[in-house]
Amino acid sequence: MPWIVGVSGASGTPYAAAVLRALLAAGESVDLVVSRASRLTLLDETGIPFRDAHWQQDLREWLARGADGKPDTFDADVSDVRHWSAGDLAAGPSSGSYATKGMLIVPASTACVAGVALGLSKDLLQRAASVTLKERRRLVVAVRETPLDGRTLRHLVTLDDAGASVVPASPAFYAGATHIQDLVDFVAGRVLDAAGVGHGLYRRWRGDLGGARPTT
Repeated sequence: MPWIVGVSGASGTPYAAAVLRALLAAGESVDLVVSRASRLTLLDETGIPFRDAHWQQDLREWLARGADGKPDTFDADVSDVRHWSAGDLAAGPSSGSYATKGMLIVPASTACVAGVALGLSKDLLQRAASVTLKERRRLVVAVRETPLDGRTLRHLVTLDDAGASVVPASPAFYAGATHIQDLVDFVAGRVLDAAGVGHGLYRRWRGDLGGARPTT
């Protein structure tokens, strides 16, 4: 069974790329939903378009790019990815009878959070998230916004009450980050931790103060 990965219009497309690479490296299959707004964000942050007719080519170029913008940083095999158009409400993930392991929304915009919390199902991303909740499957929402106002906080509490895991895109520094990719991978790793997917994206805390500091 696949994981659904939904990419909303929030800034943070490198987070989505890191999660996708790690899922594929772990041998997981992916159903990918890229919202209309996220395509604008992807183009702005990377210069890469995402076109339904050329999605494999565009996805491969996106996943190969590092968080610092350098192309061809990673190998990108997208053979285990199935893409569904965000406007296709007849797609597999729109139905509870379509079997999946759960869904990861990364990054999640406040508009996406509100739509899922209110059950709006305005596009396939929101519909798939609603289905994931009603079927009691795992939903991880990597919200990327600051500051958060009261309305968004209430929506996040609603999602938590419904069984979702809310994972703010908030990098930590105890893992010894020395590069922007390390910070991105930390957030991606925490998303995968919440989903129960194994990975080696960041150095875990072992109770050793200063253990992540570089030696001189």
